[in-house]
Amino acid sequence: MKRLKVEPSVARRFKLQHLLFGIAALYLVFISFKFPQFLEIAKTLSGDDGLELVEDVDLSKPLFNSVYKDTFHRKLEDQNQDAPVRPSKEPLEESKGGSKPIKPLQYQYGRITGEIMRRRNRTNELSVLERMADEAWTLGLSAWEEVGKLDGKEIGESSIIEGKPESCPSWLSMSGEELATGDKLMFLPCGLAAGSSITVVGTSRYAHEEYVPQLAKLRRGDGTVMVSQFMVELQGLKSVDGEDPPKILHLNPRLKGDWSKQPVIEHNTCYRMQWGTAQRCDGLPSKSNEDMLVDGYGRCEKWMRNGMDSKESKTKTTSWFKRFIGREQKPEVTWPFPFTEGRLFVLTIRAGVDGFHISVGGRHVTSFPYRMGFTLQDATGLAIKGDVDVHSVYATSLPASHPSFSPQRVLEMAEKWKARPLPKRAFQLFIGVLSATNHFAERMAVRKTWMQSSAIKSSNVVVRFFVALNPRKEVNQMLKKEAAYFGDIVILPFMDRYELVVLKTISICEFGTQNVTAAYIMKCDDDTFVRVDTVLKEIEGISSKKSLYMGNLNLLHRPLRSGKWAVTYEEWPEEVYPPYANGPGYVISIDIAKFIISQHVSHRLRLFKMEDVSMGMWVEQFNSTTAIVQYSHNWKFCQYGCMENYFTAHYQSPRQMICLWDKLARGRAQCCNFR
Repeated sequence: MKRLKVEPSVARRFKLQHLLFGIAALYLVFISFKFPQFLEIAKTLSGDDGLELVEDVDLSKPLFNSVYKDTFHRKLEDQNQDAPVRPSKEPLEESKGGSKPIKPLQYQYGRITGEIMRRRNRTNELSVLERMADEAWTLGLSAWEEVGKLDGKEIGESSIIEGKPESCPSWLSMSGEELATGDKLMFLPCGLAAGSSITVVGTSRYAHEEYVPQLAKLRRGDGTVMVSQFMVELQGLKSVDGEDPPKILHLNPRLKGDWSKQPVIEHNTCYRMQWGTAQRCDGLPSKSNEDMLVDGYGRCEKWMRNGMDSKESKTKTTSWFKRFIGREQKPEVTWPFPFTEGRLFVLTIRAGVDGFHISVGGRHVTSFPYRMGFTLQDATGLAIKGDVDVHSVYATSLPASHPSFSPQRVLEMAEKWKARPLPKRAFQLFIGVLSATNHFAERMAVRKTWMQSSAIKSSNVVVRFFVALNPRKEVNQMLKKEAAYFGDIVILPFMDRYELVVLKTISICEFGTQNVTAAYIMKCDDDTFVRVDTVLKEIEGISSKKSLYMGNLNLLHRPLRSGKWAVTYEEWPEEVYPPYANGPGYVISIDIAKFIISQHVSHRLRLFKMEDVSMGMWVEQFNSTTAIVQYSHNWKFCQYGCMENYFTAHYQSPRQMICLWDKLARGRAQCCNFR
């Protein structure tokens, strides 16, 4: 009988062992199919087959997917609601030889200094990116011809100093119907000035239901919430097509609150498509110390929360004691939240000396200090959107004139900021800086800071800005005069677009190989601060016998399939990108640049709208030849913002540039984290 009791458990154990063996067998089959990919990754990391990775930071820090460590990309990846499904058939199939076919480019650059680039005849097999580039070339060549025609009619260099006043109205008004027909945007031709004010008369709409997937995941229920909010934004002009205009002031009243479950008003700015730190006002008064005041006003005023003063209970418990000791009780008036569903409001935004001041119904509610990187003249548009019905908008005390060059720009036209002529001898590093036509303040900040480095003054390093054309001919005219005065701008005669940054990168490689003799080429943006001497030391610490690709490298980085920077499977069919360095600052050796230009001339260079990924793709293609590329990674080529002892710092406003330079002059490579 005992044996009978044991037999069922033995049978069960026997079946469990068989199940485990079956799972192990399936796992081995899976591994056998994936093993070639694992070998390829192991080769990449070990430096076999011509690929060598040099880690210059603490080995305890992970190297894989450095972009994923950033909260910005983490937020982008959360937007996967409508992500496209991978097609059953690959748009680009691998050939039998193992290499992917490269679609030829339908036009070539030619020399880019003093010549207008010619394009080839159109074909019917252009990709979306190539059609966009073809259109940009056509419009750019036409715009460049217009600039040439205007040269004879202009006075010349003296007009730079004098400036040409542009007459603007001192006040503007617009009805709600006119605002709705104008894409909910009011144009302010000369921007704002200290003392300017904008008044919006409107009615807040009643709340409506919205579905929030994140809430459905975190909470029980269907994930629907009641929402009533609207946005009033002061915007600047677009730098290039495809890029959102800068948001100089973002005012967002949320009548039903947000995660705090309390009504809230939020302020922020967006600089280079990156949001700063938000200022939230939720009914609690801000500190009254001098550092927190804006023109003497508090940043956040007090209002009743949930229909009752948040400190009412505390007041009741202490009021009897104050009366007992004979202390005078000062009456305190507490206002409710300034916006109510279905009720009329009068909102006024006034530009002060230190910041914007917001009043509702004549009562001050919040103040928001100016963020670095913007001026009041930049605020050329007022946008109102969201759950609000606008009845009328008034803008008063506007500047009556706006010179083509601001007084600050005129004062900065000084001989000491002019670039040295291109050296005829060989030098170490050529730096190409990507910029836009209306980024004069950013270029001046670079000229006055890290372009004054000793290595640049001694012509061991040469810097040039690469700028494409603007749809506004007067902006192109001013750019051409700026280029003639400072001698450090390479004008590319195609219409600037956010998706065509890759063409600027090719231009940097072409200029660095055909117009100068440099051992290495660096690409960066005009909001990137470069510690030139430190970058040179990093380059010198690596053997010159191997080709070099240096920067903040990403391995096994996956394309984003939804959101603002979405990449379709037709654009990039692979699941991961090749190893690539982040775009704000990276270095390549001159042989890689020559390879890129040779492939481009022979129409075999594959283009992708993300220029940093394109560079990684080209370096990988170069590495598949007889060359050996040394991949050098360092986190201090900062992708977002700044870190202690940085090599490059990104998203730095002009004032931050000056601050970083002043700290370097005192021997400290520290960040200036304010905006």
